[in-house]
Amino acid sequence: MRVVRHFRFATALLALCALPATPALARDGLGIFDDWGAFRDPNVPRCYAIAMAAGSRGRKNDFQPFATVGLWPKQGLRNEVHFRLSRRLAAGSPARLRIGDQSFDLATGQGDAWAQDKRMDAAIVAAMRSATGMTVTARAADGRAVRDSYRLSGAGSAIDAASLGCAQG
Repeated sequence: MRVVRHFRFATALLALCALPATPALARDGLGIFDDWGAFRDPNVPRCYAIAMAAGSRGRKNDFQPFATVGLWPKQGLRNEVHFRLSRRLAAGSPARLRIGDQSFDLATGQGDAWAQDKRMDAAIVAAMRSATGMTVTARAADGRAVRDSYRLSGAGSAIDAASLGCAQG
């Protein structure tokens, strides 16, 4: 059963990575770590850890929700946290990330949320390494609640693999 879940996760993750305009073949897989995957895109260059929201498949969403922790070595950026939310947000809608007993007020766009600064990125990544799950909540444009949850099993390993992937060029 666990092997089937990992195969389904890997297949869905690879399909998710094919969504941007850049061809999926331009990305190098660095590994699948439980619920998270790590990839390198040498054309940008960037590396990232990524996971799909738990239970998001089969729901009627505006977007396929996912979380990433990205690194852009040429810009000196590392461990930037980004969420693609499942629904388009109401204008000016705040989003809140909850990890264990910690919560973070995120910056938002139409269907995205980010840490507000590098300090918050670092705090979120540290919290992710010691928790089992995280949830982003917000208000959708249609007034409904947005609630995207993520399992954090493998997140630390995927983040480390992404860091190593970009360190090796």
